[in-house]
Amino acid sequence: MDILTLVGLLAGTLIVVLAMLANASVLTFLNLPGLAIVLGGTFAVTLIKFRMPSVLSAFRLAFRAAFTDRLAHPAELIREVGVLARVVRKEGILGLENHETQDEFLKKAINLCVDGHPPELVEEALLQESQQTAERYDVAERVFRGIGESAPAIGMLGTLVGLVQMLNTLDDPSSIGPAMAIALLTTLYGAFIAQLMALPLADKLQLKAEDDARNQLLIITSIKSIMRGENPRVMTELLSSYVSPEHRTNLEPEREA
Repeated sequence: MDILTLVGLLAGTLIVVLAMLANASVLTFLNLPGLAIVLGGTFAVTLIKFRMPSVLSAFRLAFRAAFTDRLAHPAELIREVGVLARVVRKEGILGLENHETQDEFLKKAINLCVDGHPPELVEEALLQESQQTAERYDVAERVFRGIGESAPAIGMLGTLVGLVQMLNTLDDPSSIGPAMAIALLTTLYGAFIAQLMALPLADKLQLKAEDDARNQLLIITSIKSIMRGENPRVMTELLSSYVSPEHRTNLEPEREA
């Protein structure tokens, strides 16, 4: 689990709630019509911008990617493909058939190799899979950035509606203060949704997409090297560029007997 995402979300929400409780009750900041305007308006704008399957897929991908840390570190992948390279040099490509891995992309690459497909077909299939994954991340990121852009605008729209209603009751001065507070709440709701939820999730999706693309490119490069029969040490040296210098220790496979 990516605990930092959850900690950040809870900490941001807690700070806002504590600020609300400093001089007023939480109920002071609760306005159901204003909340309905922001949530309903933002959802409507999102549906105008994107198709419903894209929106649903974006939410599933966002919560799966943002709250889970399922991606392997590149150093771990380099050590694993180093083992695969040694197996292929000793037993041939069919020696990979019984290899178990947690990485779904690497598992697909192994299956394609074991099935006896030529290197060109294996590379093309993996590149297509990587491209489709990147496109899914891109759509999900754009959905949440769209929500982040729409929510404050809809909040401002709700504020204008509230101000118009307030101006219609200027004959009662005692109602101006409460009416102004209610009008401003929709702006608060829009800013909260955008700055503490939608935009951070969009940034996290972008980061996870970059990490996923890097790992997939590493796997594609390693599989090509394995199918060419390259020396595991040479392959590891080439793959070391995928990790920072401080993580380049203990990447080489053990010396062959």
